[in-house]
Amino acid sequence: MNTETIQNDPLTLYGEHLSSRFLLGTALYHSPQAMCDSIAASGCDIITVGLRRQSPKDNSGDHFWQLIRDTGCKLLPNTAGCKSVKEAITTAEMSRELFETNWLKLEVIGDDYNLQPDPFGLLEAAEQLIKRGFKVLPYCTDDLILCQKLLDVGCEVLMPWGSPIGTGLGLMNPYNLKTLRERLPHIPLIVDAGIGSPSQACEAMEMGFDAVLLNTAVAKSQQPEQMALAFAKSIEAGRSAYRAGLMEARQTASPSTPVVGQPFWHNG
Repeated sequence: MNTETIQNDPLTLYGEHLSSRFLLGTALYHSPQAMCDSIAASGCDIITVGLRRQSPKDNSGDHFWQLIRDTGCKLLPNTAGCKSVKEAITTAEMSRELFETNWLKLEVIGDDYNLQPDPFGLLEAAEQLIKRGFKVLPYCTDDLILCQKLLDVGCEVLMPWGSPIGTGLGLMNPYNLKTLRERLPHIPLIVDAGIGSPSQACEAMEMGFDAVLLNTAVAKSQQPEQMALAFAKSIEAGRSAYRAGLMEARQTASPSTPVVGQPFWHNG
């Protein structure tokens, strides 16, 4: 990535400065090597890891855990699969002990069909975990009121979905996402879930979102390393376009080459 761009435009989450705006998951890869190669190609600073899938104290996961540590990335444990406040808090406490970090991607799932977050359980769990010293990054819907209430209980970062996890449908509700960006201009917003292609990630960044978190689109690609690189470039391009200022869309044509003052040639 462009070093000058990174230095002039760092991402700051909970007071920590990060060089990359790409957060990558560690699940679903066809091999540990593919995961490591993808992480390296992505240039990401943060990777998510699920306690329910791998535990550093589980002997069968020792190799995986060592690979994760060797990436040098900051770990963001998640509470994936949790369906209640109690379950999420218990998983969070175990993750903090095992992964030695108080950073947490908080998930409280309310529906098995589309894996939509339970807004009530999410809010309650976030409030309790913040009181316990966690730096909570909540996976939430694109509902403005829920997001405002998550901020009220102490969250400093929000992660609204683009579309349901693993669907690849991209930004299903651009209006809601744009509203979040406009109404919460100074809050780090990370689009999490549903991103299926680099163009969709670029679109999110062009809207002014601060980062993108994804997993399936890279892990399930035929060439994960190349796909990770493609996403990294698209995220950087989208951010650069947002900072430069996108042209305003209009209904009528406007000539790109002015005619006033230009010579007209004709045969006399």
